[in-house]
Amino acid sequence: MNAPEKFHLLPDVQATPDQRQLAIQRVGVKGLRYPVAVVQSDERIAQSVATFAMYVGLPADEKGTHMSRFVEILERSAAPLSLASLRDMLAQTLRHLDAEWGCIEVRLPYFLRKRAPVSGVESLLDIDLMMTVETDAHQSGATTLQVTVPVTSLCPCSKEISDYGAHNQRSHITLTVTLRVDMSVEELVRIAEDEASCEVYGLLKRPDEKYVTERAYDNPKFVEDLVRDIALRLKREPRVASFVVESENFESIHNHSAYARIDGRNG
Repeated sequence: MNAPEKFHLLPDVQATPDQRQLAIQRVGVKGLRYPVAVVQSDERIAQSVATFAMYVGLPADEKGTHMSRFVEILERSAAPLSLASLRDMLAQTLRHLDAEWGCIEVRLPYFLRKRAPVSGVESLLDIDLMMTVETDAHQSGATTLQVTVPVTSLCPCSKEISDYGAHNQRSHITLTVTLRVDMSVEELVRIAEDEASCEVYGLLKRPDEKYVTERAYDNPKFVEDLVRDIALRLKREPRVASFVVESENFESIHNHSAYARIDGRNG
């Protein structure tokens, strides 16, 4: 008996019926780290390491799903990572696991190449990115993008009451958007950076440091200002169905953070 025939005779316990009649809404694998190539907005391909979570729904009469098939699907995926390729991967998942509902969530550091504002020197800036696709057998579902963007914020109160100077902080702005039409990661990051006191860079020369210091001083923002200004931008964006805007400001004069959040829905 050769190896394929031998394995064919092994019992498939997961395929046996379950008598408890309890459906499982979400079952699969998570914490699966994998090297990926990522499509950026300028069509360049960047490299990263992603952490995948892949789920399906399990009917009440089925004992278990086939966990190995999730990894097999990821192993066979040759296309660079994008929202479109994730949706293709999810469609394969539904077919191979004979599932009615599925979801793939992927988290990774995403590297943007930025040019310093005065010197023009280039460097990479990393942001935290999460992409989620969810669908069912009828192709109805949701696509979600989440970015966490580091920026600078400067306190308006400190500027107003001080004879000279003002305290500032590095802030993390997290935008979570459910999309009607796909947006690029770079577009979403740009919204956060535009509404901050100043954006941040991986590498700056002295003329650049002067620019970003003065830019922040001329554009003070409370944590409340950050989330409100970004929320107004997202409310005007027809590709966005709903959004969550969060900002955590890591205070330079306190041992705690300032935080604000706005949830919104368009239409």
